[in-house]
Amino acid sequence: MTDHAPHIVRADTPQGPCAQLRGRWGAAELGSAKQWQAVSDQLRDAPPAPTLGWDLRELQWLDHVGAQLLWNHWQHAWPAQLACTDSQRTMLTRVAQFTCVAPPPEPWRLGEQIDHLGVLVLHGVDHARHLLEMVGQLVLDLGRLARAPRKGPWRDVSGHLYRMGATALPITALVGFLIGVVLAYLMSLQLRQFGAESFIVNILGISLIRELGPMLAAILVAGRSGSSITAQIGVMRVTEELDAMRVMGIPHGFRLVMPRTLALALAMPLISVWTTLAALAGGMLAADVSMDISPSYFVQALPAAVKVGNLGLAMAKSVVFGAFIALIGCHWGLRVKPNTQSLGEGTTASVVSSITMVIIVDALFAVAFKNIGI
Repeated sequence: MTDHAPHIVRADTPQGPCAQLRGRWGAAELGSAKQWQAVSDQLRDAPPAPTLGWDLRELQWLDHVGAQLLWNHWQHAWPAQLACTDSQRTMLTRVAQFTCVAPPPEPWRLGEQIDHLGVLVLHGVDHARHLLEMVGQLVLDLGRLARAPRKGPWRDVSGHLYRMGATALPITALVGFLIGVVLAYLMSLQLRQFGAESFIVNILGISLIRELGPMLAAILVAGRSGSSITAQIGVMRVTEELDAMRVMGIPHGFRLVMPRTLALALAMPLISVWTTLAALAGGMLAADVSMDISPSYFVQALPAAVKVGNLGLAMAKSVVFGAFIALIGCHWGLRVKPNTQSLGEGTTASVVSSITMVIIVDALFAVAFKNIGI
């Protein structure tokens, strides 16, 4: 140990046991992890401060870091016996004066926990009520559109179809293709052990067309378009455009909610089919490379392995997925407060809620289809 390394020497004096501090107790020395650990171990092994004297007079250097370390070890109380210089006492006094003691943890109270749970339940009920009101208003707006289709916001619907549908095709195709490749490679490792390589068509066909394709597309759209919907409407809240629309008598449901919901409900089945085709292409390529399943055999065996009705079920689910994603995005966008922090929180909540709802709805569809034998 070097002379300037911080350390503690135990000594017996006529007044009792004493801890003599040696070396340099400064930021440069204590900044080393090795030195810090060594000093911490020595302090931990030392008896409590009231029963131990402390001698700091032989220290080569003491700054606020070393003083803070000692003050914390003394549990924010002066030891009964302390020998130090005036400058050291001044340093310790300054550290003691500006040290903030952490407040004690609040005791656990059952009543407060019940109140907190009640607040969460009320918030959930409020969100569910508002979402249900939006669904009812959407039905009324669709009826109004059916009675007077020429007065409908078709330009908005067309724009949203392009932004939510056409621009989402590249990313959904890429992710779907990669998912198909990964699934085919993983399944090939198991099927090859039983000589059942040809069943890769059945497994990929059912899983991708009926379940994974629509769900994967919905999750991607929820993260992409759901957040965009919330951000667009939230910015309108921040810039007071929503208030201006209300003053002008323009209904939010007919001009904001319905076009986005209708566009995403129409685009979602097409995105789902596109993603499924990309995933099947990736699986077909991986099956050809890993198991010598030719693409021609894959294409010929797929119609026999998967019934056409599964594609219809997948598209039906996709319509519901798209409608829920748009409604949830509009719901959180309309609840944004006129500040940027609320806008960010609403966008995050929109994505999380949309993805969760997609998974829940898909599970409900799976149970319902199984019970009716589809």
